Amino acid sequence: MRASQRARGEDVALVDALLSADERRRTSSVRFDELRAEQKSLGKLIPKATGDEKAALLKKAGELSAAVKAADAEQDEAKAETQQLLLRLGNLVHPDVPVGGEEDFTVLETVGTPRDFAAEGFEPKDHLELGQKLGAIDVERAAKVSGSRFYYLTGIGALLELALVNAAIAQATEAGFTPMLTPALVRPHAMEGTGFLGQAAENVYHLEKDDYYLVGTSEVPLAAYHMDEIVDADQLPLRYAGFSPCFRREAGTYGKDTRGIFRVHQFDKVEMFSYVDPEDAQAEHQRLLDWEKQWLTGLELPFQVIDVATGDLGASASRKYDCEAWIPTQGKYRELTSASNCDEFQARRLSVRMRTNKDGKQQVKPLATLNGTLCAVPRTIVAIFENHQQADGSVRVPEMLRPYLGGREILEPVNR
Repeated sequence: MRASQRARGEDVALVDALLSADERRRTSSVRFDELRAEQKSLGKLIPKATGDEKAALLKKAGELSAAVKAADAEQDEAKAETQQLLLRLGNLVHPDVPVGGEEDFTVLETVGTPRDFAAEGFEPKDHLELGQKLGAIDVERAAKVSGSRFYYLTGIGALLELALVNAAIAQATEAGFTPMLTPALVRPHAMEGTGFLGQAAENVYHLEKDDYYLVGTSEVPLAAYHMDEIVDADQLPLRYAGFSPCFRREAGTYGKDTRGIFRVHQFDKVEMFSYVDPEDAQAEHQRLLDWEKQWLTGLELPFQVIDVATGDLGASASRKYDCEAWIPTQGKYRELTSASNCDEFQARRLSVRMRTNKDGKQQVKPLATLNGTLCAVPRTIVAIFENHQQADGSVRVPEMLRPYLGGREILEPVNR
């Protein structure tokens, strides 16, 4: 765990503080049990005693009562301290994850080839210019209404979102996921249990008056869906595809991706979520990645798959793969989807367990959770507009999406 913290760039001393607190918890618990046992034994003697002996026993009983209360308080304090420290620890990093920061990822695979626009004889336009020509994106009025990093999808832009969501849900359903429309507001325990109130807390919107959190991903309500439940092993895997609005403060990104709709405060997303036996977690991680690759290939987008470095993992993931689509006007690959293996991290914190029955013996233990973005709508629109644009400002619709757009093959500009 120390090595994992070090690789994440997190506080290594936290591990020792946790061990120390846990030792106090254990010691105080033993002390409390010993005093309670002594108190019970004394309680049996008092009714039989008389005179001075009874008075002495009653005096001792009073002293023991005070000691028991003090030991109970110490035990509760040690438990609370241990739990608070435990919640600050990130998941144990998988040993194969590349060590380093945001730029230290490993490229695992490159799929497709970026278009050579120069050879085609025109300079590519960025997604915002294309979106405005198509009558699909309005950020100016959104800024008037809500401020920066908000947007309206209008006309064909709104229809394109609905097409993307329906196509993503159709693919997920075909793969065996149960479609889910999830709450966007959750209680603190759900947000904390999934690992979003640690290092990611600065990006979470909190409604203090009601003590609710706005989710940044449907991963949160999906992870908490089976909170405090025991699932029979023969029901696994449980797979859900959640569609929800997502809200992110984007703290720490001042001046970054300010143009257009690539990095915004509110967006819609289709998220895959799996509950599996821990022994099947790595295989499920690969399956989630394969479904994401299937999606991006269907959208005819060039992309690369990266193994995210330790310092960029997020608290709950032991390993994360990102699929990054090529964005022509930026001249680089940018994250479109991600697939994270959280092992037992979230399940332990949310008390989601599985019941196994081997050789006639039942066992209850935490299961594993995994999540994978299938379609983050605005970024997907960015990639589609820029990669499938044509010289006249129109955009070719990928064949996979055409049935969801009334058969349209081309999105035509309304404002040339």
